[in-house]
Amino acid sequence: MLNRRILRIKAFKAIYSRVENPAMTLSDIEFELDRSCEATRDLYLRLLALIVPLTGEARARIEAAKSKFNPTSEELNPNMKFADNALARVFADDPDFNKLIKKKKISWENDDMFLRHLYESVRTKDYFKKYLESDNSSLAEDASLFCRIFEEELPDNAELEDILEDLSIYWNDELEYALGWCCRSLEQIGRGRLWSLPELYMSEMPGSEGKESDKAFVFNLVRAAYRKFDEYSKRVSDVTPKWDTGRICATDLALIICGLAEADAFKNIDYRTTINEFVEISKYYSTPESRAFVNGVLDKLINKE
Repeated sequence: MLNRRILRIKAFKAIYSRVENPAMTLSDIEFELDRSCEATRDLYLRLLALIVPLTGEARARIEAAKSKFNPTSEELNPNMKFADNALARVFADDPDFNKLIKKKKISWENDDMFLRHLYESVRTKDYFKKYLESDNSSLAEDASLFCRIFEEELPDNAELEDILEDLSIYWNDELEYALGWCCRSLEQIGRGRLWSLPELYMSEMPGSEGKESDKAFVFNLVRAAYRKFDEYSKRVSDVTPKWDTGRICATDLALIICGLAEADAFKNIDYRTTINEFVEISKYYSTPESRAFVNGVLDKLINKE
């Protein structure tokens, strides 16, 4: 599930914690790293767990309309296609999925306002109206619809972001990655495959036999960066005489230290790949000037070796 890009981001965040809190031990950092990795899969599960209650919201709306004092003909004979969609039944009836959801205490029952707003948004969209109007009815079509909902309604959803931020400090920038994995799972279910929990690391996924362990990669990267933190900090200081390490942006320092650690610990990875990866990460987590700074310092230090 977790690829090298997101693992590098997690390593960077772990070392950033060390920059901000020098008292952190390696054990502290490894514990947080492990929790951070598992949290991504938990977010994936929480998002999949949205399918059943969102369907339930539609069904509740239909029942409430039928119970009105003077319901219309349309309200008495509603389109039940979404309310009875097969995908929700798949998850509602899956013992493994529900066991996991219960174990991790995942629930949307306290987020009824969000469910209401989400359904209101979905039901106004042309793609949803076309789905209801289609004479076709299949698990594949239902899975495709939920992929569309996940892709169009959940990214940049401020209400959802607030909910996730309250639940976990690890989820503030992983929503789109988790949504991508949700859609991947839904597409497989739509093709008739049973749902199964993805392995946590890409190297553990089926078809990845013989590949280098991604878990070992990220933990060894963090260990190398932590153990040589002071050495790497001095090397950065030596090549930036106008900027002592106390004045260098904390995110930039963490990115550079991670890049140096990867270059030292993983000689099999082309150093240009390492530099490019951490420069790319800098675009999202640091200042506008960081891209050139991180690139220049890493290139200078790694090429000295």
